[in-house]
Amino acid sequence: FAHSLQMPREVLSIHIGQCGVQLGNQCWELFALEHDIKPDGSCPSDTSVGEETDAFNTFFAEAGPQHVPRAVFADLEPSVIDEIRTGPYRGMFNPDSMITGKEDAASNYARGHYTVGKEIIDLVLDKIRRLADQCTGLQGFFLYHAVGGGSGSGLASLLLERLASDYPKKPKLAFSVYPAPMVSTAVVEPYNSVLSTHALLEYTDVDFVFDNEAIYDICKRNLDVGSPTYMNLNRIIAQVVSTLTASLRFAGDLNVDLNEFQVNLVPYPRIHFMMQAFAPVISKAKSSHEQHTTPQITSAAFEPANFMVKCDPRGPDHRYMSVCLLYRGDVVVKDMNAAVATIKTKSTVQFVTWNPTGFKQGINAQKPCIPDGADMAPPARSVLNICNNTAIATVFQTIDYKFDLMYA
Repeated sequence: FAHSLQMPREVLSIHIGQCGVQLGNQCWELFALEHDIKPDGSCPSDTSVGEETDAFNTFFAEAGPQHVPRAVFADLEPSVIDEIRTGPYRGMFNPDSMITGKEDAASNYARGHYTVGKEIIDLVLDKIRRLADQCTGLQGFFLYHAVGGGSGSGLASLLLERLASDYPKKPKLAFSVYPAPMVSTAVVEPYNSVLSTHALLEYTDVDFVFDNEAIYDICKRNLDVGSPTYMNLNRIIAQVVSTLTASLRFAGDLNVDLNEFQVNLVPYPRIHFMMQAFAPVISKAKSSHEQHTTPQITSAAFEPANFMVKCDPRGPDHRYMSVCLLYRGDVVVKDMNAAVATIKTKSTVQFVTWNPTGFKQGINAQKPCIPDGADMAPPARSVLNICNNTAIATVFQTIDYKFDLMYA
């Protein structure tokens, strides 16, 4: 048992396209903050320099005193990745792991998958292979991308196909930003999404679906941000990714690893698209007037308004197949069990008849970290609700409907 705690469980992150790279920017800022790693990659609190046995070695490799994120950034145009190359964290990343093409995919799936994408795919795979070879116990891959753009849909699909043949047994978790019902940046988003969903269905093990409009609304309503930027949205998504992987990086009473997500959340291999809600998301001005008890944040995590996808998970029309509640911070098991028992009695939370015991809980002692200058107030405890709900079908229906309108 002592050995299992010491065994490193590395995760490789792959960021594709403008969305994936900008998401990566915020995520790595947060991970570095959580592990007390400075923007230049040094970590004063690291006692075993060069030995990869610490909690943060899930995400960071060590090269002497330097801590290098296990990440690959790939985009078909250089401008977005150049922001990282010149940004405050440029000293932390390995310049080798930023791979850019010369011309972008112009929101065109076919360019990302066949024309421009296939020129850089071998570079990307080669870099991933070298990073994977450095790991002693590779847990799996995280893929960050949006399915509306060209690189995020085309290049990501191509990469997933190749990863499936190179690493068939490793779990691949994708964080996919789907086109929102009302907010849109390109006319052809439905085309790209439909084409790229095929790859996500076949080659990812768990897919966490986000959409910009739902997170916009959370920013406006809970954080009082008048006109949210991508950075505001990405910081909320970064909290989700961080909570998801907290169990790999910090000690906790009830810890979950990546394979367990798949086991608990995915009843049939193709039904692996998750909705998530994070609570409490609250602005610094309001936070001093609210108490965030475990039952309160638990019930907030089941509010339709707090889900990061625009769809309504409530019964009786929609049912849950499984729910995974990940708590962080000052949470007692007794409170958690009581809160979950209360949720189960609600008529709006209905489970499918063939999976009546669909709750899985995790507790982690590390409370959430909030970067300086972020809008969120740092809570003492938080919960992430990842659920597999039939309502996610409405997201695909909306996209299919728009696809048909354009294709007709």
